[in-house]
Amino acid sequence: MRSYAFHLVAFLLLGCALPQPATRQHETDSAMAAASGLTRADGGKGPTEHRIIPLRPMSGDVEILYGDPEVAGQPFVLRIRELPGAVVPPHSHPIDEHITVVKGTWHFGLGETFDARALHELNAGSYAFAPAGSWMFGYAPEGAIVQVHGIGPFKIHWHDGVKTLDDSDASSTFRYRRGDRVTSPRGAGLIVEGYASGRLIQYEIEEAAGNRFMEYEHELRVQ
Repeated sequence: MRSYAFHLVAFLLLGCALPQPATRQHETDSAMAAASGLTRADGGKGPTEHRIIPLRPMSGDVEILYGDPEVAGQPFVLRIRELPGAVVPPHSHPIDEHITVVKGTWHFGLGETFDARALHELNAGSYAFAPAGSWMFGYAPEGAIVQVHGIGPFKIHWHDGVKTLDDSDASSTFRYRRGDRVTSPRGAGLIVEGYASGRLIQYEIEEAAGNRFMEYEHELRVQ
């Protein structure tokens, strides 16, 4: 899933009226595999070197500010960009996760099934803590930047697995393909990626001006 991007996820979950595949648990090799763009914002500094990293527009989906999230026992700090409309489906991590919203509004909930009624609105400056192993989900109605810190390894377990348009059997899950020109309540553009987790299916869409947003499959129409 995109911005974890998934962020984390990246993709979020609001109901699509499609049959729910059998629940399965899927683990990525690392959280970074869930992001379509990863950059180091720390200039490659070692863990004991000082750094000052202002908040600025992000060119990728995930920025590493400190440490290496894949290394066990090493502290890390990430910034994750969530596109407008992005849903992050239910997932868990094997470590404690500390979350701070640094820009925009992030909606955060706990549970094995996405439930919009369980979402808590977190504005810039808000903090949330998710203990290791807890199931969580999120939603960014107008986009957000979320800062995450913890002690690695930062892996993602998707409760209902995850599929993208790159999968060999993508056509059995997705109605649309990469490059399709579509329109939706959020706007029009080209599909650049698709993400599915259980009944939740979203697409990443790029507008003519280059801006991107996420939209549910049932909201799309061929242009």
